[in-house]
Amino acid sequence: QGQLVESGGGLAHFGDSLRLSCKASENTFSTYAMAWFRQVPGKEREFVATITQSGITAYYLNSVKGRFTISRDNTKNTLYLQMNSLLPDDTAVYYCAARAYYTGRIADDYRIWGQGTQVTVSS
Repeated sequence: QGQLVESGGGLAHFGDSLRLSCKASENTFSTYAMAWFRQVPGKEREFVATITQSGITAYYLNSVKGRFTISRDNTKNTLYLQMNSLLPDDTAVYYCAARAYYTGRIADDYRIWGQGTQVTVSS
């Protein structure tokens, strides 16, 4: 089973931008649908965005639509999440995840997870 390693989190201010990266350890990356989830203490993991294997189609949580962009570079085995106009409510640990075949919004359907990267947005 492959590994996923996130990076790019940190402290941001209201309205700032951050870009998260998720590097996959194996060359089967292009065969997986990928997603970003986020989690705050005491709450369930929340879907943020997902993207098809080709990178052509993406879906978003309504509250991040227009602010966040998910993308992937299959030549680099890397998934990205460009986050613009950050809000304090975006504060969470962000995880990338992979699943076979189809995109989806349900965390339990994803079999491979990264360790997470903290994003903190101050007002």
